[in-house]
Amino acid sequence: MDPAAALARWHAVVESRDAAGLPALMAEDAVFRSPAVHTPQQGRDTVVGYLTAAFTVLGPQLAYDREWLGEDSAVLEFRTEVGGLQVHGIDMITWDAQGLITDFTVMVRPAKALQVVVENMGAELMRMLEASAD
Repeated sequence: MDPAAALARWHAVVESRDAAGLPALMAEDAVFRSPAVHTPQQGRDTVVGYLTAAFTVLGPQLAYDREWLGEDSAVLEFRTEVGGLQVHGIDMITWDAQGLITDFTVMVRPAKALQVVVENMGAELMRMLEASAD
């Protein structure tokens, strides 16, 4: 696995803001960890759902400022604005030997911004569930 190539695939999907590209990036047993939910969320479809909601909530202002690339992982520092508050955080991503994401962990600060992100993520996930039930 080429970590730079795997990271470039992630950046291409984020820059396109097209969540349709997410499933091709995820391992079947991918895990998503977020301060918005207590337990790890498991499975490709679940991870794609959470990241799709995050694309909507974090919106077009999401920008990565710095990144640290490891042998099979990366840490990406981001910033955006949600509900009028500046949000600062990191995405920690791990890939398998095929370059598919196996673990995606998000950390967000400050606490007030995290609360707004949690509220907006909950609302977006509910909207997505209701839309899929129709």
